Amino acid sequence: MEDTSQAIAGHAVFETVIGFIGIAWSEAGLTRLCLPQRSRDAVERRLLRHAGNAASSARPLWVTELIASIKAYAAGEDVDFSGVPVDLTGVDDFRLAIYDAARKLAFGETTTYGELARRAGHAGLARETGAALGANPVPLVIPCHRILAAGGKIGGFSAPGGSTTKEKMLAMEGVRVGPPPPAQVSFGF
Repeated sequence: MEDTSQAIAGHAVFETVIGFIGIAWSEAGLTRLCLPQRSRDAVERRLLRHAGNAASSARPLWVTELIASIKAYAAGEDVDFSGVPVDLTGVDDFRLAIYDAARKLAFGETTTYGELARRAGHAGLARETGAALGANPVPLVIPCHRILAAGGKIGGFSAPGGSTTKEKMLAMEGVRVGPPPPAQVSFGF
């Protein structure tokens, strides 16, 4: 019997206030999410390079709801993506554990690569955790942007725009990364 669990059932590219975003899905769940770019064509090319051609344009209800949720998130709303079904067929157990731990982070909540590794049962594997997050096929739904380097530094980000995009996404969630603002002078002595 042929394994069809990785077959793409559909894909969509849609505009948000922060740019064009693309998603692809299988019958089991979301398989790919491409973070915003200025051009629909650029997102479409990136999406199809990874996801292949869609077999159908029919959208399950959860896909329609996900698109609305992503648009709301892009507009600055607090959105919880933890209920979105994700198809991670072919992903190894280490990455599955890391992704599962990352999905537990709430809107505006951050942690470090080292702490996420510990939460996933892989203490001491901060670098490997960073590599796993760099291969995350569904950023935002698996919120890899919420994972920071030691000392609260921004760390890397493999999406278009790199760490600048990560910093903007965190700012949308009310998280400020970087040096603290100068101390306020209250009494002048």
